[in-house]
Amino acid sequence: MNHPSETNPSRRAFLQRVGALSLAGVATPWAVNLATMAEASAANAQDYKAIVCVFLYGGNDYANTLVPYDSQSYNAYQSLRPNLAYARDRLHATALKSSQALIDRNGVQRQYALAPELAPILPLFDSGKLGALLNVGSLVQPTSKTQYTNKSVALPPKLFSHNDQQSIWQSSSPEGAVSGWGGRMGDLFVSGNGKATFTCVNVSGNAVFLSGKQAVQYQVTSNGSVPLNGLSTPLFGSSACSDALRQIVTQSRTHLFEHEYNRVSTRSIEADQVLSAALASAPPITTPFPADNRLASQLKMVARMIASASALSAKRQVFFVSLGGFDTHDGLLTEHPILLKTVADALAAFYNATVELGVANSVTAFTASDFGRTLTGNNDGSDHGWGSMHFMLGGAVKGGSLYGTAPLVANNGEDDVGQGRLLPTTSVEQYAATLGKWLGITDSALIDLLPNLRNFDTNSRSLGFL
Repeated sequence: MNHPSETNPSRRAFLQRVGALSLAGVATPWAVNLATMAEASAANAQDYKAIVCVFLYGGNDYANTLVPYDSQSYNAYQSLRPNLAYARDRLHATALKSSQALIDRNGVQRQYALAPELAPILPLFDSGKLGALLNVGSLVQPTSKTQYTNKSVALPPKLFSHNDQQSIWQSSSPEGAVSGWGGRMGDLFVSGNGKATFTCVNVSGNAVFLSGKQAVQYQVTSNGSVPLNGLSTPLFGSSACSDALRQIVTQSRTHLFEHEYNRVSTRSIEADQVLSAALASAPPITTPFPADNRLASQLKMVARMIASASALSAKRQVFFVSLGGFDTHDGLLTEHPILLKTVADALAAFYNATVELGVANSVTAFTASDFGRTLTGNNDGSDHGWGSMHFMLGGAVKGGSLYGTAPLVANNGEDDVGQGRLLPTTSVEQYAATLGKWLGITDSALIDLLPNLRNFDTNSRSLGFL
């Protein structure tokens, strides 16, 4: 275990690790050497970049998010979910005019519209700051419907299970995973950040996405860091009691578990002090964020921390925010529109805040979810699916475009495995690799971080939206 003084990796400590690895080069696993080389590259970064994962818990309904709009696709969509489909005349105002033709597997050009409640982000698409990725989901390797039916290729374990697919999206492994790809990316950045604690920041609670081997996900609330009770204000009204408590929870111990507990407590106390001071000195954000919007509150805190990046000595950061309620087995027409409006208002405000701070080109937000849902309805809802549609937002995004392959709108068609459950044509690993490459991670290190990426053709590992 490390002592409290060792919690923030220094350049000296990093060089010592590199020296140790070079001496043990033959015996050291190649994966560790890759990680070390990538870490060295990240340590030399002079600019600032951050990615923000916006996770929609429950499995977002793809068909009522990015709605088929060309006549043939819309008619199929409406016929398969007559009680759930948007009326086409409601979609005229949010129809997407993609900067590139979108062709399906049969060579037919397709068109989509945003759900009407996503109208606040339409200007971002039109101005080239928002893009959409079609039919992305968990895959072990490229998979055809025949291969899926015959079970002739490896498939993601426990498909359609909330907990497992959330974990696979965030870590490439089912429930029980100990690290996520956001945290593994963070491992490469800790030595380049002056204060390693703020490399991976979670504003919505615990998530495997931000767990690394060196990077520890730092959890904050929408209001900032969480102080230790009894230290932020006098314990029992006595500063002497607070001082005694501080000594008890921070002093070095000989017992292994006691020492580790106090090491973590020390790190928490120090991080609270540093972050509170940084937030207090950061320029105020005047961009309005919608009230009573829990996702917007989380994203505002992300924006405040980005505004404090210089004070936190941060060069690369990975953030996680989330919104629940997307498990719409029923109430799709009443609940889903409210959720989409919450997402759209929050994302629009966040992007505008990055513009205000002058960092729009340095921050990329992206959505993710357990899975998509069935295209066929279940009375007034939809069931668990597989592939889905997601958004990428930021000044560096090559927006105004739809990426990936347009799936055929059908029940048990060429692109779905029944009930309109899309068979993904783009993997989560390709999605993640595109973001990682933008952050400056090498191709060889990405293969190490994303275990299934090696199964995809080299030319398809970066999706080109950044």
